[in-house]
Amino acid sequence: MVASHEAAGELVWLKNGRMDKTIRKYTDFDEMKADEYRYWQSRPVHERLAAVWELTEEGYKLKGFEPDAFRLHRTLVHFERAPR
Repeated sequence: MVASHEAAGELVWLKNGRMDKTIRKYTDFDEMKADEYRYWQSRPVHERLAAVWELTEEGYKLKGFEPDAFRLHRTLVHFERAPR
């Protein structure tokens, strides 16, 4: 098997060892965006989430945040309700 491309920091392997090397030329921006949306909708949810996570990490790195800044920062508070 051959690695096709890198997605979210890990190699993605194809079953047949080949990757799609199709070059598409667009004359209309809306046509290009529609094709891009169709592509991402065709991908499994875990792959889409991995891509979002990768873009989020890169955005934080560009702003100068440290790697530990990627986790959620929140405090959980428990409120007790009076019985009715």
